[in-house]
Amino acid sequence: MKRLQRVLSCLLLCALLAGMSTVPASALSDVPEDFWAKEDIDRCVALHYFYPESDGSFGVGKEMSRSEFVVVLCRAMGWKPTSPARTVYDDVDEKAWYAGALESAYHQGAITSQDGSFRPDDLITRSEAAAMLVRALGYGSLAGLIQDMSLPFRDVKANNGYIVMAYGMGLMDGTSVTSFSPNGHVTREQTAAILMRLYDKLHEPTTSGMGIAASAEDLPDLTGLESVGIAGAKLTYNGEPQIAPAMGKSEAQTVRAAAVAAGAKTLLYVTGNGYHFREGDEEKLSAVIFKAIEEGSYDGLFLEVSGLTTVTQRDVLTAAVRSLREKLGERPLYVGVEAPAWKGTIFGYDYAALGEAADRLVLRFDYKKDSAAGRTVAPLEPLEQIYYSLNRLRGVVDAGKLTLILTSLGSVWEGRDPEFLTGKEITALAAERTTKTHYSDRYACAYLVREGGPDVWFLNGQAIKERTQMARLFGGGHLCLSDLNHTLPETLEAMP
Repeated sequence: MKRLQRVLSCLLLCALLAGMSTVPASALSDVPEDFWAKEDIDRCVALHYFYPESDGSFGVGKEMSRSEFVVVLCRAMGWKPTSPARTVYDDVDEKAWYAGALESAYHQGAITSQDGSFRPDDLITRSEAAAMLVRALGYGSLAGLIQDMSLPFRDVKANNGYIVMAYGMGLMDGTSVTSFSPNGHVTREQTAAILMRLYDKLHEPTTSGMGIAASAEDLPDLTGLESVGIAGAKLTYNGEPQIAPAMGKSEAQTVRAAAVAAGAKTLLYVTGNGYHFREGDEEKLSAVIFKAIEEGSYDGLFLEVSGLTTVTQRDVLTAAVRSLREKLGERPLYVGVEAPAWKGTIFGYDYAALGEAADRLVLRFDYKKDSAAGRTVAPLEPLEQIYYSLNRLRGVVDAGKLTLILTSLGSVWEGRDPEFLTGKEITALAAERTTKTHYSDRYACAYLVREGGPDVWFLNGQAIKERTQMARLFGGGHLCLSDLNHTLPETLEAMP
C-alpha cells in the first residue's frame, strides 16, 4: 500500500503541475542558452523542485549534499515535509531547514536508518542517489532480488540492485561505457536531468490499454480501450498450416460491433504453438492468416505464439511475421510472445526482428508458485518478472512497442497447474464472511485468504496501476488484459 501511496502522491502533484508553462531560466546567470541541461533546469525551476541561489544563479557545477538531494526528491515525489519535524536521526536537528523533508522521506521508505545517523552535510554519492531514487519509487525489495543482475560497469561493488534499476530504467547513466563512478558526486544540474527523466516517464503520453475477448457473453463496456483482440481463430495443421474458427461467425461479429461502437480497433486474435511452425511454411502461414483477417473485416492482427523452442521455429515465425507486415500495410500487427525470463532462455523468438516488424510486441509471463509460512504464494505477473523482461529487452526492442499481458482472472493452485476464477467468482468469494482480502506489497498483487481452501491471487486496480508505472519507467506503458469477459470492473477501470 505504501508504494501505491507514494506513486499516487507523485502522480497527483505532477498532474497538477503538468499544465504549468515552463518558466525560462534566462535570469539564471550561469545557465547559457546552449547549456546541455538548460531545458531540465528550466522545467525544474518552473515546477519548484529547485530554487535559484541567493546571487541569482542556479548553481551549475555545485555538488549536492545528502540533505539537499532528499529535499528536491521530496518535492519531485509530492511528499509534504512534516511539521513540526521530529527526531529521526541523531545528527539531524529538528529545527534544521531540511528536517521535515528528511522525516517525510524516511516514512516513505526513500531513506533508512541503520546506525541512527544521516550525515546531512556529506556530499551525496551517485550510488546513494540511485538507492534513494529506487527506494522512493517503492522498489527497495525488488532491488535486493536483482542485485546479481549483470551491469556493464566494472566499478560497482555495492548497492548493485539499486544501480541496476536506476540504470535499467534510464534514470541515471554511466560516466563511461564501463564505469558508473558510484563514489562520485551529483551536481545540481545532473539532479535536474534525473528528476525530469523521472517526471517524463511517469507521464508517458502514449500509454494505452487493450484486451482479449473470447465471446460476446459478459462483454464489458469497451470504451477507452485502444484495441480489442477478438479470439476468432486458431492455427491448426493438416499437412499444411490452416485456420480453424475459435468463435462462431455471428458471435465474432457481435464482439466486433461492440468494439467499433466503443471506438476501439478490432484485431483478429490468432493463437498457435510450436507444432504449427514448420520449415518452408512461412508464406502459407501468412496467407491463411491474412485471408481470415480479410474475410472477417478486421482492422488488423494479434498473433500470439507460445512454446517455440528451436531455431527453425524461430525463423519460420519471424519470416511469417515479416510477410504479414507486408500484406497488412499500415494496418496494426501485434505479435504475442513468451517474455524472456530471469536466468532463463527462450530459443524460439527473435525479439529484435519481431519488434521491428510488429507495431506491438506483446509479452506473456509464465505462471509460478512458491510457498511461504505454509501457504501457496502465486502472484500474477509479479513486478520482478516484469522488470527482468523489460530490462533484458532494453535496447533490443523499441520500448514504445512493448505491451504486457496481464491476467484478469484469479489464480488458484491446488495441483501442478493453476485453476482460474472469473471476476464474478472473485467478487462472490470476497463477500463471504470467512474470506479476508489482502494486498502484498512485496508482489504488488491482491489475494484472498479463505477457510478450507487455497488462497486466490488476482490483479486488482491497485496492482494494474503498479504495473503501469513499471512499464512507463521503461518508456512503455501499454497493457493488455487476458480476458475482457471475466475481468473485475476495478481492474478494467484502472487500465491506462
